[in-house]
Amino acid sequence: MSTYLWLMLFSFAGPFVLSFDKKVAYYKKWKYLFPSILIVLTFFVVWDVAFTEHGIWSFNPSHVIGINLINLPLEEWLFFIIVPFASVFIYECLNAYITKDILKIYSPFITRAAIIILLWVAIFNLEKSYTSINFFTAAILLSLHAFVWKSEYLSQFWLAYFVHLIPFFIINGILTAIPVVIYDNAENLGIRLYTIPIEDTAYALTLLLGNITIMEFLQKRKKTIPSPK
Repeated sequence: MSTYLWLMLFSFAGPFVLSFDKKVAYYKKWKYLFPSILIVLTFFVVWDVAFTEHGIWSFNPSHVIGINLINLPLEEWLFFIIVPFASVFIYECLNAYITKDILKIYSPFITRAAIIILLWVAIFNLEKSYTSINFFTAAILLSLHAFVWKSEYLSQFWLAYFVHLIPFFIINGILTAIPVVIYDNAENLGIRLYTIPIEDTAYALTLLLGNITIMEFLQKRKKTIPSPK
């Protein structure tokens, strides 16, 4: 079994087993979560295929099992299922166990500061594809939440995002240290958090928030549609 596949199975195991915790009852959210994962997966697979074909990143053949779908290793497909599954699990756990909205008063500042920083870095690094596309995408998604949709759950998202950075640094740190994923540094800022390109933090933001966005929309839609008599 490949290193990448072991990491994905390890990431999946804990959240899956704990999905049946009575207080969180994560399994009850799966009917909203898995459609969200599928939609976001489609977006990121297109992104990944394009970046792989242009050499912005590549995968070490020594650490994948060698099964490719549309030029992406099977493990990379699993990444877009398992990582959102585990990350949204953190979001749901925090919502279940922390009843006080502890980031509510700080969330508008965090969101606006993040948008400004992301846009500033993207604009001044247009020649670096991973940096500019990644940061622009995250900034646009945050802007939609802040100024168009005026989402009420952004503070809960930020708490989950900051907490999820802990397992993110562990798993992604292994992927980039071995390395399983190899980056072309000409396409990024060259700033590493341990061995992780700083752009990956924005990538993780878009992946997590994208899934939460669709899941929350589906849940809200379900509540507003009257049940058939």
